[in-house]
Amino acid sequence: MSRTVAEWIGKTDDSRPPPHVRLRIFERHGGRCHFSDRRIMPGDHWDVDHVKALINGGENRESNMAPILRGKPHKEKTAQDVAEKSRNYRKRAKHVGALPPSRQKIQSRGFAKAPAKCTASSPIEKWRGF
Repeated sequence: MSRTVAEWIGKTDDSRPPPHVRLRIFERHGGRCHFSDRRIMPGDHWDVDHVKALINGGENRESNMAPILRGKPHKEKTAQDVAEKSRNYRKRAKHVGALPPSRQKIQSRGFAKAPAKCTASSPIEKWRGF
């Protein structure tokens, strides 16, 4: 039976791909983790991850998904996605003036060094009493 739809598209951002779509995604990427490029073995746990994260403007569709190993690779990819989102937000907020001005003091050259104080040419003998 041929497919009637070119690719699977999630109805909402939270909808998960069904098992037959997960298999197609796995086979399309040759059974490799798209983040670490490690081969996914039969006993390994893996997830389907968005190549371009939803929080960064990605879509919940089959062409934007790839297999990723659970654990360290998935955590690192998520951390990168969140960092990218944060950078984009700060840039956009600064551009439109939504951020308050920086409270950091202006870095300047500083004051000139004080001139050396005049000193006696030879040490002064202080009176040593009794």
